[in-house]
Amino acid sequence: MIELGKKQTLTVVKHVEFGVYLSEDSESEEQILLPRKQVPEGTQDGAELEVFIYKDSKDRIIATTNEPKFQVGETALLKVVEVGKIGAFLDWGLEKDLLLPFKEQTKRVVRGEDILVALYIDKSKRLCATMKVYEYLSTDSPYTRDDKVTGIVYEISEEFGVFVAVDNKYSGLIPSKEVCTGYKPGDVLAARVAGVKPDGKLDLSVRRKAHIQMDEDARLIMKVLEESDGLLPFDDKVSPETIKREFGMSKNAFKRAIGRLLKEGKIEMTVNRIRKVEQYCRQAGNMQGYKDE
Repeated sequence: MIELGKKQTLTVVKHVEFGVYLSEDSESEEQILLPRKQVPEGTQDGAELEVFIYKDSKDRIIATTNEPKFQVGETALLKVVEVGKIGAFLDWGLEKDLLLPFKEQTKRVVRGEDILVALYIDKSKRLCATMKVYEYLSTDSPYTRDDKVTGIVYEISEEFGVFVAVDNKYSGLIPSKEVCTGYKPGDVLAARVAGVKPDGKLDLSVRRKAHIQMDEDARLIMKVLEESDGLLPFDDKVSPETIKREFGMSKNAFKRAIGRLLKEGKIEMTVNRIRKVEQYCRQAGNMQGYKDE
C-alpha cells in the first residue's frame, strides 16, 4: 500500500508527457504520479525510485524525489515562513509548505521562528504539523545516567515539570520537584540525565551533582545576603514559594546550602533572620573562607 507522508521505493510502470506513474509492482492498480521535473534523467520503465508521498497544492496525492525534513510520526525543528488566516506555514524541504493549524499551536508563532513540530495526517487526510509533540517523541535514546544532553522545551506543567525534547526527538522531563524558573517553550537548554525510566523516558536535571550544586547554591545565597546588607528576613522554615522567588532553587537545596554556610561559620540564624557573620570576608571578589579579625 502506498502510504501518505512516508518515503517508499516504487517502480516506474508508465511514462507520460507530464511525468511517470509509479506503483508497488507492475500488476498493482494503485498508481501515483511523479511529475516530469522530478524524474531522474534516463529513468526507464521498471526502474525503482525512492520517493516521498504527499499532496500537491490541488490536494492530489503525488510523489517527489525531493527529501522532506521528516516523515509521519517524526519530529523536526522547522522554520515558520508565513502566518496566514488558518495557521502558520513551515519550510519542510518540499515545494508546498507545511500547514501548522492554529489549533495545533501551543503558542502563537511568528515568521522566521524555528519551532519543534511533529508530522501527522488530519481527519481530512491532509499532512499537517502539530506542536503537541509529546506522543511523537522517541523513548529509545542512547543516553544513560549522567550523560550531558541538549534539548528544546516544548511544554511546561506546574504539576509535572518542564518537558524537553532531547536532540529534538527523545522524550525528557525536568521534574517539578527540581525548581526550574524562567523557562518557556522554544528555549534550548543543556541538561544532565538524572535517570532513565523503565519506559525509556529521560529524567533530566539542569542542576549539577549534589556536592557541586551545594557549593554554587551557597555562593548564590551569600551573594543575595550581601545585596541585602547582610540580612535576610526569614530562616530555614521559609516557604518553598519564597525560596523559589528569591533564589530559584528548591527548599531542600536551600536547606542544604544553609547547612553548609552554618557549618563554615559564614552565616548565623535566629528566628526569622539569616545574617552574614561579620568576621567572614571576601578576598579578591570571591568567597575565600572564614578568618578572625
